[in-house]
Amino acid sequence: MVFDGGRSRMRCIIRNLSDSGAKLEVASVANIPRTFDLVVGKVRPQPCIVVWRAVKELGVQFVGAPASR
Repeated sequence: MVFDGGRSRMRCIIRNLSDSGAKLEVASVANIPRTFDLVVGKVRPQPCIVVWRAVKELGVQFVGAPASR
């Protein structure tokens, strides 16, 4: 995860992945902004918006992806 204009990075584990979003596991959701880029390997960064939070998990929707139903 990359945010704060590229100045901040945080590791995460992708637990679920779909065309519209993902469930991410992190050490803590504290200080993670509502929007950030998800970077996986050398693939283009994917802009995300947080749609739910738990203690160590985030649900994100990919910006520009169709909303889940």
